[in-house]
Amino acid sequence: MDGHGTTAFLLRDGVLLLGAALVFVTLFRRFGLGAVLGYLVAGAVVGPHGFGFFGGEAGQILAIADLGIVLLLFLVGMELNPSRLWRLRRDMFGLGTLQVTLSGLAITALVYFTTGFSLEASLAIGLPLALSSTAQVLPSLRPDAINTPTGERAFSILLFQDLSIVPLIAIIAAMSRVPDPSAPPGWQQALVTVAAIAGLVLAGRFIINPLFRIIGRVSERELFVVAGLFTVAAAAVIMQSLHLSTALGAFVAGVMLADSPYRHELEADIDPFRSILLGFFFLAVGMLLDLNVIADRPFFVVGLTIGLIAVKATVLYGLARLFGMDGRKAVMLGLLLSQGGEFAFVLFGEAQRAMLVAPEAASLFSAIVTLSMATTPFLMMFNRWRERRAPPRAVALDGPELSPVTKAIVIGYGRYGQTVAQMLMAKEIGVTIIDRKPSQIEIAGTFGQKVYYGDGTRLDLLRQAGAGEAQALFFCTDGNALTAGRLEPILEAFPQAAVHVRAYDRLHVMAIDGVDLAGVYREVFESAVLMGRRALVGFGFSEEEAAEVEQAYRDRDAERLERQSKSGDLHAAKERMFTPANSMGEG
Repeated sequence: MDGHGTTAFLLRDGVLLLGAALVFVTLFRRFGLGAVLGYLVAGAVVGPHGFGFFGGEAGQILAIADLGIVLLLFLVGMELNPSRLWRLRRDMFGLGTLQVTLSGLAITALVYFTTGFSLEASLAIGLPLALSSTAQVLPSLRPDAINTPTGERAFSILLFQDLSIVPLIAIIAAMSRVPDPSAPPGWQQALVTVAAIAGLVLAGRFIINPLFRIIGRVSERELFVVAGLFTVAAAAVIMQSLHLSTALGAFVAGVMLADSPYRHELEADIDPFRSILLGFFFLAVGMLLDLNVIADRPFFVVGLTIGLIAVKATVLYGLARLFGMDGRKAVMLGLLLSQGGEFAFVLFGEAQRAMLVAPEAASLFSAIVTLSMATTPFLMMFNRWRERRAPPRAVALDGPELSPVTKAIVIGYGRYGQTVAQMLMAKEIGVTIIDRKPSQIEIAGTFGQKVYYGDGTRLDLLRQAGAGEAQALFFCTDGNALTAGRLEPILEAFPQAAVHVRAYDRLHVMAIDGVDLAGVYREVFESAVLMGRRALVGFGFSEEEAAEVEQAYRDRDAERLERQSKSGDLHAAKERMFTPANSMGEG
């Protein structure tokens, strides 16, 4: 096929995939079933076992779409700085280890006694089924839920599951009927893993952060997109070359940038790529779903899917209770992580290469994994219904469920924004600060202030910074570039937040008149009025007379500004100005 024909073919495939995704995701979102299920069904419909628009391309699409999981783990890593990750170590290595081990052995027993497979084959299937779907679970959590104890525990387990890919591959290789003599021993692979993580940590500190500092001085958004994708891809390639989890490498790279002032800018720039690639991932999983396998053995597939969910949910519930979670949260955790995961497909492939399972068996259990992933939106709907019907509980206002939430965002941390931010911090109000000058960010850092890089008028960046939950937004940027056209989308996107704007001069105030703002403040107005009042006292007038002049000036200025804004004429009401010929003595 020539180049033109190949391009036309790719365009046709792209139109079919995107069109199917658009239709089914819209429908499933409309009925509250979630986007993931829509992507899975869309993939099944257009795939080789549906209408047959695609043949063997699903595996190729899945390989590309795996980048979606990599990007997802990178963004999650940026939510967890090293100190917070250290705090989660008990859940990761305690709860996570027990979950993978107990669930894996229980599912192995289920497979062994229901299929007649050998013990080795049952282990090669049961252990991968103990893993849950990171790509499914994390988007199912509300944006702020990952900061709750339940969300943190779910994430801790998922992270340990990603770490467990290495030992699980080693276990399958050890049971292989055609062992690879060149494969390194397990202890050597573990040392390589530790060394790779340490190398990424050092690279993040001495290469990645300085790189973003240089790009920040250039102030080109496109460079941030390129540098962010380069960081993720480089970390993934390094781990892949060492036969380790690419998602783990991306996660470590994200953690290294969690304390970076460029974090929110990176999140906002990379998130669209993550969303698109995750969508393609689930499309590819749907395309791999062999409907004929389900049709041939429907009771087995459905029965094993129910058994898988029941076993994992029961084990997780028991472990969560053992680790101190109350009953309701333990049930939610069990249902949330009850499905099979995307890494099961990888491990099933390893089991096939090790001659432990036949391709037909791998296809059968891949269908079970996919079907279990499709149940998660329904299980979450069931859990919400159960929560609504349950009697209300007393909630302690200072309980551990509460986490620090951004209440105010200050955009612009120059001499004006510093004053506003510090006055808010004086009353322990949670403030996130954004500025687009790297030099200002570095200076603020020397005073112990955390300032994030970015354009604070971008909706995506504001969302990443917490504007969806903030009570107030303060635009303290210099100049008059903040127009009504840029403010209106912000007000529409974050209606709960009171928006305050620093105006450059009265022309700027006139330009944003009519926008429903909580307050507009001319940047030098108050200091100029204060100077004038003190000047009058210095000339011998009493404090009362100076206060009277101040109030008269304020009243006249407000009247002038109102008439100027309505007419658009800067000269409107000029007769209300104080001049040598028009003083207070002459009215």
